[in-house]
Amino acid sequence: MSDRLPVGTVDAVVIGGGAAGLNGALMLARSRRSVVVVDSGTPRNAPADGVHGLLGLDGVPPADLLRTGREEVRRYGGLVVTGEVASAVPAAGDEVRFTVTLADGRVLSARRLLVATGLRDVLPDVRGLAEHWGRGVVHCPYCHGWEVRDEPIGVLATGQASVHHALLFRQLSDDLVYFTRGTDLDDDTRARFAARGIRVVDTDVAEVVAADGGGVAGVRLTDGTFVPRRALAVATSMWARTEGLEGLGLPLEDLPGGMGRRFVAGAAGTTDVPGVCVAGNATDPSAQVGASAAAGALAGARLNADLVTADTEAALAAARHGLVGV
Repeated sequence: MSDRLPVGTVDAVVIGGGAAGLNGALMLARSRRSVVVVDSGTPRNAPADGVHGLLGLDGVPPADLLRTGREEVRRYGGLVVTGEVASAVPAAGDEVRFTVTLADGRVLSARRLLVATGLRDVLPDVRGLAEHWGRGVVHCPYCHGWEVRDEPIGVLATGQASVHHALLFRQLSDDLVYFTRGTDLDDDTRARFAARGIRVVDTDVAEVVAADGGGVAGVRLTDGTFVPRRALAVATSMWARTEGLEGLGLPLEDLPGGMGRRFVAGAAGTTDVPGVCVAGNATDPSAQVGASAAAGALAGARLNADLVTADTEAALAAARHGLVGV
């Protein structure tokens, strides 16, 4: 990546270089907009072997997809720089503008912003769980379910959302154990689980046990019982990455069941803050890569349309001023 920043004000700065941010930048660059993508290099799906459910690119390694995306943005004149945003604030003046300061002190000035920072998954505090995240420990049946099909799967409950989670993973394996971990499970749900052959374990989970050759061997319960499992599914709590963006005043809302927080956005990623759009997991935590990329494209197109309107109004005002001066 090039770390050189442009001099002067660019049309748009994209904060976040994942699927949403890069596709938004691609739309802007193809519309002949000057655009800079600021990417911290910490994508959510980095631990995964491949991106799945993405038509035409199923199984592509995440790093390869992002590398190709950056090359495409650059092909149309966009810039991709490595960095973390320390602050982003509206700049003084009549026209909508923003000042974006990076952690290393570099500064960008932009007419519009696309926030595509993604989210941070927070795992339950179970010893040994985090070490297998993205491989033996998975969260999305559509992203990783096929890869663990027919394996003995354990679902580590985190709340009510885990009930639906378990039923989705039951589609992929006949051998499913639901570890309640102290969460409530009513009689009706237990009956539904029993009808589908899902075994329920109410004793708490003490740790995830690694297999000798790598991967997950199973879980050990607090009473010492070992339950063999080859894969574990867990519904994480998902928190939009907001660091450095507090000065924008973007509205946030809590996800149901205490499962995290997201930026509030409307159609095409619009927000209550003029000149700022949000796309991808930062506002839609359940979006897979394809949906995030599509949302980024819509947001990029929306920002370009907004800039076209501003450019037209400025040109009209200049023309009228010229006529008045004749």
